[in-house]
Formats: sequence, structure tokens, C-alpha cells
Amino acid sequence: MCGVRVEEVENPLMRKIRMMDKIVDELARGEAVIKIIGSS
Repeated sequence: MCGVRVEEVENPLMRKIRMMDKIVDELARGEAVIKIIGSS
């Protein structure tokens, strides 16, 4: 799924999974939860 934009994913379930994956990646890098949620 790397390199695939969330907006390009057609399947709604896969889109949600991709969004969660991005959030986990940002949390792992130390981003603040408020900052992540605000940018989604």
C-alpha cells in the first residue's frame, strides 16, 4: 500500500485501513494525536 494515496483507494474498507495505517505511522514517529486528527 506504500505510495498509494488514500483518495485513490476505491474499496471503502481498504480506504479506512489505509487511513489507520497512516495514523499509526505518524504516531510511531512521535506526532501529537491532535495534530494527526486535525489533518485527516
